[in-house]
Amino acid sequence: MATRSGPAAGDLSIAEIREFAGFPAATQRYIRRSLDIGLEREDAIARWSRDMVEETAIRVQAKVYQRLGEIRAHIPDDSGLDSLEGFMAPLVTVSAFDLGQDRLPGFSPYRFLYERLLGAHARPWLPGAFCAAASLPHLHPDKRKTLLQSISEAAATAPGWSAREPSFYPEWVDKIDETRPAN
Repeated sequence: MATRSGPAAGDLSIAEIREFAGFPAATQRYIRRSLDIGLEREDAIARWSRDMVEETAIRVQAKVYQRLGEIRAHIPDDSGLDSLEGFMAPLVTVSAFDLGQDRLPGFSPYRFLYERLLGAHARPWLPGAFCAAASLPHLHPDKRKTLLQSISEAAATAPGWSAREPSFYPEWVDKIDETRPAN
C-alpha cells in the first residue's frame, strides 16, 4: 500500500505558475529573460532586445551571468563554513547586479529566479545572499529598505528547505495576432 506524504508534483507546478503570475509584468519579463541568459536557452538579444539600450543591458547581464557556472559548482553540501567564500561571494555579486536592475521587487521573485538558475540545493543560501546583496550601498536607501522588508521571518529563519527541483520554467510566449483567423 502506497502513501503520499506531500503534495503531488502537478499541484506544486500549479503553485509555481500561480506565484509567477502574481509578479508584475516587468518582473515576469526580467525573470524569463534572465532564465534564457542564465540557462543559455535562447539567443537573448534576438529574443528580448527592443532597442540598443536593451541589447547593451542583455550583453552586460550575460557577462555577469558567466559566473553562474562557478557558483553552481561551489554550492556547499552542508552548512559548514569551509567552502562558503567560493560560493557566497560570487552569488552576492550576481544577486547585487540583479537587484540593481530594479526588476526584482522583493525576495519572492528573487528566490523564484535563483532557484531556477542554481537549482534546489542553493535554496538554503538564498535568504543570506539576498539580504547581503539588498544591503549593499549601490542601491538607494529606500530600495534597500523595501527589499530587506520583503523577506519574511519564515523565509529568513526556515529550519529546512525542500530538495525538490522547480518544475515550472517560464519562457517567451509569442503574442497572438487577434486579427487573423484561428486556422
